Amino acid sequence: MRFGVTMFPTDRALSPIRLGSLVEDMGFESRFLPEHSHVPVDRSSQYPSGGELPEDFYRLHDPLESLAAVAAVTSRIRLGTSTLVIPDHDPIMLAKRVSTLDHLSGGRVVLGVGAGWNLAELANHGSDPRFRWTIFRERVEAMKVIWTNEVASYEGKCVRINTMKQWPKPVPETPPAGAGRRERTDHGQARAPVRRRMDSERSSPRRLGSEIADRRAADDGRRTGQGSGSGDAPTGHPHREAIEEYMQMGLVRVTFRVDPGDEGNVTAQLERLVRLVDPYRLESN
Repeated sequence: MRFGVTMFPTDRALSPIRLGSLVEDMGFESRFLPEHSHVPVDRSSQYPSGGELPEDFYRLHDPLESLAAVAAVTSRIRLGTSTLVIPDHDPIMLAKRVSTLDHLSGGRVVLGVGAGWNLAELANHGSDPRFRWTIFRERVEAMKVIWTNEVASYEGKCVRINTMKQWPKPVPETPPAGAGRRERTDHGQARAPVRRRMDSERSSPRRLGSEIADRRAADDGRRTGQGSGSGDAPTGHPHREAIEEYMQMGLVRVTFRVDPGDEGNVTAQLERLVRLVDPYRLESN
């Protein structure tokens, strides 16, 4: 199994650049960053985890800019988003930014994408929240067309791109592996369900296994997953029993959330994770 790390990259926590170096030095396979371009004062969109929106949401660095900086000081770890809010972005510019990062990093990008839950955030970007899933699907499709064709064009209900050319292409001229939460896997090679805590009933491996079975059935029986073609990638707090159950399900990556803090605090969390995951690592991490 492969193991990654995610942390909210805020302006008051350990630099994402330094965290990237620590993650690679300690042998983890990947580093994931979340995205919110801003937080509207309008709080009519309920935080999916319930309760008050954590202050970290207001202070996030841009994930692609941060991952570019991480790429410059690392050589092996995969560089991931979890998740990039597609309706916040122009698809031509986003295709350019992602493919540039993938090209300069030697093909290390793992693009996790979503349609967004904060409807006021989407509206501020000019995306009609009523059609966010259509916008999401069409912008992802348009980017894949740009990435995989010398001459590209796209026409949908919400997205129209006249005939164009754009380089660089992702390495090796195929879209970066992607995952769309709560969306059919036609748009990527994996699902990325989020488990806030592995020790809660809502986040139990058994419940996740049932969700995976239901989603695979909905996807016409296709078995899809990150990297190897099978599995999903939960995010959460660690314990050994959950990892073993995830392995039995055939999952290929677990991404652990590290709480933001200074270097000493974050390093201590990573060292605990290293001790936990060492017996389960893939030799080809």
